[in-house]
Amino acid sequence: MSNLSIATIDLNFQNKPGTIGAYLIPYSGGGVLVESGPASTIPELINGLSRHGLSPADITHVFLTHIHLDHAGAAGWLAQQGACVYVHPNGASHLINPDKLLASAARIYGSQMDSLWGKFYPVPERQLNILNDNDQVSLGELTIHALDVPGHANHHLAYLLDGACFTGDVGGIRIHNQKFISLPMPPPDLNLELWRASIRRLIDHQPQQIIPTHFGIYPDASWHLNTILELLDIIEYWIEATMPLALSPEELRIAFTEFESRRAQEAGLPAISIDVQQTANPSTMSADGIHRYWRKYRHP
Repeated sequence: MSNLSIATIDLNFQNKPGTIGAYLIPYSGGGVLVESGPASTIPELINGLSRHGLSPADITHVFLTHIHLDHAGAAGWLAQQGACVYVHPNGASHLINPDKLLASAARIYGSQMDSLWGKFYPVPERQLNILNDNDQVSLGELTIHALDVPGHANHHLAYLLDGACFTGDVGGIRIHNQKFISLPMPPPDLNLELWRASIRRLIDHQPQQIIPTHFGIYPDASWHLNTILELLDIIEYWIEATMPLALSPEELRIAFTEFESRRAQEAGLPAISIDVQQTANPSTMSADGIHRYWRKYRHP
């Protein structure tokens, strides 16, 4: 690692510290953000930038790992402040015209949409940049390397920067510096086989730091990524044992929530961390993703 500076901006989502992060990388041209966070946390983003002597207008480039609202919801607002936005090819059209993205989210969150996610502004096409697999972006002294890493979503990128790997959600959820990881598996794009291949690919790049959006900067990248491979096997075993029971969607949500709760308790995760973990990664939503994955890929 060089003397690269990466600062974590805690967006204090739902007044729960350590749930969603945006990562600030100062450079000679201003500031780069990896992830924007949701629009509902823009005040926290502004405060976080201010603590580092920057304003939103100083952010020149925003790199999104994917377009889910907790990662990309404030991207359009940052574009209004002048930033260029980078995204996977499959996500670009939804940032230019977010109607379908927001309608899909509204079906899930209903009346909570505004309080959870705030107002989603489109990204003007002239400020939107598509990154394909292995593309590199040079900004002053920075070179950011994009990797296509499906599994959690089919519009997901990871970013490599001088030994650091920003993993979005494909790198799992890790809260409060705990040695415990969970996998966010919402519908519609969950694919365990692709996820496993993506993690192996990240391992091949031998990052030194792992930086999941939920949440923090960790120096044990090898342990973290190999633990995800083990967890994918554990979850696949659970799916193969559970899905033939033909549980209803609600029964499946209860069963998977109990499974994740047991894992957290056996790992000694404190109650406050379990609460934040569930805020960042609701087990009920992962159960819905598992249900769709089973019907689409394993038992069509």
